[in-house]
Amino acid sequence: MAAPRRDGERGTGKGGRPAKYCSNACRQRAFRNRAAATSEPRQPPIVHAAVPGGIRAATDERLGPPPGGALPLPLDRFIGRAAELTGLRGLLRSTRLLTLVGPGGVGKSRLALHLAGGQSTGRQELTRLVALDPLRRPALLPQFVATALGFGDQHGPVEEEALARALSVPGLLLVLDNCEHLAESCAELVALLLTRCPRLRILATSREALRVPGEVVFRVGELSLPPAPAPAEDSAQDRSHICVDDVIGSDAVRLFVERARAAAPGFDLTADTVDEVTRICHRLDGLPLAIELAARRVAGLPLGQILDGLDNQLALLTDGSRIGPAHHRELRAAIAWSHRLLDPAEQAVLRRVSILAGGFGLDGALAVCAGDGVSARDVLRLLCSLAEKSLLVRVPGEERSARFRQLRAIRMYGLGRLASSGELALVRERALCWLAGLTDDTVDSPPAVLVTRELVAERDDLAAAVACTEDEGGDRHMRLAVALARVHRELDELTAARRTLDAALRRVPSAPYRSDALALAARIAYKQGDRADTLRLAEEAVAAARGHERPAALADAFDALGVALLARRGFAAAVVAQRACLDITRRLGNDLATAVSRHRLAWALQHVGAVAEARALLAQCLPVLRTEAASHHHSAAVHTAGVLALAAGDDEAAEEAFVEGLRIVPPDTFHAMYPVEGLAIVAAERGEPRRALRLAAAAAEVRGRIGVRPDAEWQRQVDAAVARARSGLDAEAAQSAQAAGQRLSGDRLVAYALRSARAPSGRSRRGADGGPLTEREIQVASLVAEGLTNAQVAARLGLSPRTVEAHLDHIRDKLGVRSRTRIAVWLADRAAAGTLRERGERRERGRGQG
Repeated sequence: MAAPRRDGERGTGKGGRPAKYCSNACRQRAFRNRAAATSEPRQPPIVHAAVPGGIRAATDERLGPPPGGALPLPLDRFIGRAAELTGLRGLLRSTRLLTLVGPGGVGKSRLALHLAGGQSTGRQELTRLVALDPLRRPALLPQFVATALGFGDQHGPVEEEALARALSVPGLLLVLDNCEHLAESCAELVALLLTRCPRLRILATSREALRVPGEVVFRVGELSLPPAPAPAEDSAQDRSHICVDDVIGSDAVRLFVERARAAAPGFDLTADTVDEVTRICHRLDGLPLAIELAARRVAGLPLGQILDGLDNQLALLTDGSRIGPAHHRELRAAIAWSHRLLDPAEQAVLRRVSILAGGFGLDGALAVCAGDGVSARDVLRLLCSLAEKSLLVRVPGEERSARFRQLRAIRMYGLGRLASSGELALVRERALCWLAGLTDDTVDSPPAVLVTRELVAERDDLAAAVACTEDEGGDRHMRLAVALARVHRELDELTAARRTLDAALRRVPSAPYRSDALALAARIAYKQGDRADTLRLAEEAVAAARGHERPAALADAFDALGVALLARRGFAAAVVAQRACLDITRRLGNDLATAVSRHRLAWALQHVGAVAEARALLAQCLPVLRTEAASHHHSAAVHTAGVLALAAGDDEAAEEAFVEGLRIVPPDTFHAMYPVEGLAIVAAERGEPRRALRLAAAAAEVRGRIGVRPDAEWQRQVDAAVARARSGLDAEAAQSAQAAGQRLSGDRLVAYALRSARAPSGRSRRGADGGPLTEREIQVASLVAEGLTNAQVAARLGLSPRTVEAHLDHIRDKLGVRSRTRIAVWLADRAAAGTLRERGERRERGRGQG
């Protein structure tokens, strides 16, 4: 090796060209020689002890950290992750091994560098970086780390013990970037270093945890996203509602805008661009690498074309930075890097679950993965392994069973692998058969159709299955379309449900399940206020059901016909249709369907004045609906009970019924608006015009937003109550109350409706002594204190057990207690305080008389 010349602070060769060194060790020796020649040392000369394998280790604790591996200066601005950084700083101070785990492109390396750079507080010389992505041979890991840090001989072997001695520097933070392809070797080396170097801290990045004792794993998620935009087909009418200020706070949008401005300096987030930027960020799942690559395209493509190109985002999102690892330059390479690290069974599961468009649980994964080299008993283990390696994401909030999802980019990569493997048609057919099987619970049980949580969870897969079977048509396509439409209806997506059914009815002119589609379409048309189509579709449903041996379908069609006739004020005919429905469900022996049919008949009967029979039917069906039915069936039945109570002039019983209904349905749904309107009518009856107008206005606002109207008879009652309320106020006060109601929605509306309930006399429903409990709640609390069960309290007061439980919930919340014993203690204290107060009052009266 030719020794480099000493020329001030820089090594130069012939002609002033930079000197060339054969190794990092050579470069460091030259640097020390130059430093010694140009300045006086400020402390005693550094002494290195020779160690085996050509590596030098510091033996004096006063020595500085290894000379190589300094953190690179960032070339662009770090965006977002403020909350993550706050938590990570605390973790890094309290643990010696912190591993940032996440999928490729999520920004682990950048986050680690930003975090490490901010940890030094003026001592950045104590932080060193080793990027492991170039290393392919695990056995060379100690030598590679030593060389990267600037004190190893890249030609000689390095012992791990010697490396540990070299890193025994107080306060040193070692950043190991991209450990996933060397996971086992990294785990062994990290464990040794942490054992031998008690003051060393390690910050690692990997696509899976190292699984070393004492390791703290922090999963790096996607960047925060703004609220999801409206469906693309409705974007034109909803675009005006997207505000720049509402989305610029999300990290994903801020990153896109920052990088887009770097590529096209004139770019800005405006009212014209905010919708498309929001959609791009959502389509990219908030994945930083994908967002940066998409933003780079702003220089050459309009936003709309970028958005369209994301249908094949692996092809579009290329041409990243020319520097850095190849798997950081384009999205496909980032995912392929992870895919190469999988064993064959993991690769098979990864590509097969990509056929499922939405998230999936174990049942879905078993349906599409088991077989052809993948054992059914291994599927759950393989799913967990892929989640640990950041190729699947565990869906939060699922307590009963694990559910997973794939980022869109990973799913696209998996679909490409599935097609190239020749398995695409087979796996797609497995998925269709599984989804068709899920619809079994929603057929042959009307009119009490149960849309299971499992079916709602598979909405995206159902939509994909409906699209996939369009050409084949037939019964399977119709069943899948009906199931999807029922899910849409459950989620108040009525336009989407109607569109799905109309398309299926056009494609499949004759099928056993056609009557199901017609009956469901009739109910949706009714909710949308399309009375003519409601009757036409219901009559077609009855005709179609008569042609097939499916009694449950005929019952469902009769039920839809009853609804349509009520909408057209054909009350007597509606009673006949509902009796026919009840006769069939009784013969089928389905208790839940029979209970629903009894309620529907009771609702029709109250329109013709048969109140006694309606009440008798409600008494039969309510216990079943309270314990077994979906919330909307339960809510509808107690609504009928409330309407019957209003007709009898019992506004307290009506209020209890409406309160019960409101408590069991989600807010801002059409199911919730019926009890809200019922409470508005009760308020008008009691002379509370402001409350009545607020509740009625709030319900009307929500109904207008979701596009669902009430039936005509109920709307007449609501309109009459609003007219009475307006007559009790001047124009300005009435307008103010209505405006206040229009601002109520969601939980605020429910809280107002429940909190502001009042007693029949118009008194505030608080205790006579002004205490926190209402008179009814004091009655319930007193009986509970006597040791009565909820059922016994209900029997004593003439209430339902569910209403008693609701009162107890209010009592616990108001008193801040949890147990029945504490309620009894509160009552005893209240009684004692009352006794003392009475004694004091008597004394005062005695003094006055004296």
